[in-house]
Amino acid sequence: MAEPGSGLRDALGLARSLWLYRRPGRQRGLRRLYAPFIAEGDLVFDIGAHVGDRALAFAALGARVLALEPQPMLARFLQRTIGRRRRVEVLEQAVGAAAGVAELQVSRATPTVSSIDARWTRRIGARNRSFAAVRWDRRIEVPVTTLDELIEIHGRPGFCKIDVEGHEAEVLAGLSRPLPALSVEFVAGALDVAGACVDRLEGLGEYRFNAVAGEQRRFQWDDWRPAGPVRDWLAAGADGLASGDLYARLVDATLVR
Repeated sequence: MAEPGSGLRDALGLARSLWLYRRPGRQRGLRRLYAPFIAEGDLVFDIGAHVGDRALAFAALGARVLALEPQPMLARFLQRTIGRRRRVEVLEQAVGAAAGVAELQVSRATPTVSSIDARWTRRIGARNRSFAAVRWDRRIEVPVTTLDELIEIHGRPGFCKIDVEGHEAEVLAGLSRPLPALSVEFVAGALDVAGACVDRLEGLGEYRFNAVAGEQRRFQWDDWRPAGPVRDWLAAGADGLASGDLYARLVDATLVR
């Protein structure tokens, strides 16, 4: 039996996410941000698709989009909306270091911060005040695949966006070959996760990095930086940014197979 009021909480959480991420005017900025990485016909992976704002931008740029979202409510929403588009396929799955099943901790009031990483959800509220009031009030088992498995089935993406609330390094642990370009989220209070992502990417190939603060649509630095300075920037607190996305692009595209 469903918990009393749970349907309303779910609906309010979805409405909040739609207001934040699908409000008018956002798509133009997203398309500008991603245009340098995506060409007509490219395959793009959207890992942690949430309400599909990035997937819509990828599709508008002419990409074929594989959107993965493990939260059943959000996956159903994506299937009913963007999943009906010719260029978009929605999978109700999480991505990790190994295929299997994992426990997803869902925040019904703020579904955008739902996470598989129990250590991250335990510590982030004390380390980042913007998470202090978040409650992860539902536990569900979800299927997990890996980036390597997705590539084996669907092909190599030209760009991969990873936004999975503290689980980003585990997603990259399931990747054994370099990708041309990708992004991972970073969050104050858990910058070690982004540092681990830099380490993993450095082991796969030579990358250059840049950062976007929060939901802005411009890069922080005029130049793309190698792994060492970016690792130092993260270790020093990322200029005090509350959150953002770290972008990486492969220096030698001939290494991509």
